[in-house]
Amino acid sequence: MSQNIYDTPEFFTNYSQLTRSVQGLDGAVEWPRLQSFLPNLTGARVVDLGCGMGWYCRWMRERGATSVRGIDLSQNMLNRAREMDITRDIDGITYERTDLDDIEAQRNLFPESENATIDVVFSSLAVHYLANLPQLVAHVHRVLKPGGVFVFSAEHPVFTAPSTPEIVEIPVPKQSGDKPGEESIRRVWPLDDYHAEGLRVTNWLADGVRKYHRTVTSYVNILLDSGFELTGFNEWYPTKDELQVADHPNAMIRPVFLLMRGTKRV
Repeated sequence: MSQNIYDTPEFFTNYSQLTRSVQGLDGAVEWPRLQSFLPNLTGARVVDLGCGMGWYCRWMRERGATSVRGIDLSQNMLNRAREMDITRDIDGITYERTDLDDIEAQRNLFPESENATIDVVFSSLAVHYLANLPQLVAHVHRVLKPGGVFVFSAEHPVFTAPSTPEIVEIPVPKQSGDKPGEESIRRVWPLDDYHAEGLRVTNWLADGVRKYHRTVTSYVNILLDSGFELTGFNEWYPTKDELQVADHPNAMIRPVFLLMRGTKRV
């Protein structure tokens, strides 16, 4: 069973204070680019895997999706999503509590009766928690209509790989012509164990948060092996305009997000 860290008081309290939790999609810096991967949603049937507080579900419903299913393991997240739906007077969204990493739960989530009936499956920053992602993606491909898309974001593998994921400062060797006593510092993201895929345990908002590291190659091959065409790919970094309006002090040092779209062949 997946770690349900979002239902622990310390983690959920800290997560609720993040910019993206308070401001929603306006606080999700990668959203404008991820949004560009989505098709016209008018009349669409949509499933959001790892829906969290329901920000994306509400956005899709407001953009014309006929029905939206939000799936999450955290009861705290689902409760908050339902509360926000009521506050914003939004209907047409159903929420379900399911462990996306459980093989049997995956089959129940996407039964045979759902084959080729879904237009869009979406997931924001959830797949890097899943060890059994290939099995889930195979189910996603099965239930999508021909031409349907699976759009997702993940923490970038360069971000998930290091044993100690943090920016460090290192001195830059002096060059000829440097003034006496002058010392330069370079901020870097040390990368180790990139090709050693598997469980990573980090301290983020709380101690002992479990994530599953896989390489960019693995993400691509999971889509291809399930029958998808890779039709969208982006290693997010801020544009010049985004750097001017928001604070992204480390985003040019290492990629933070991996954005992908797989399309089911017609």
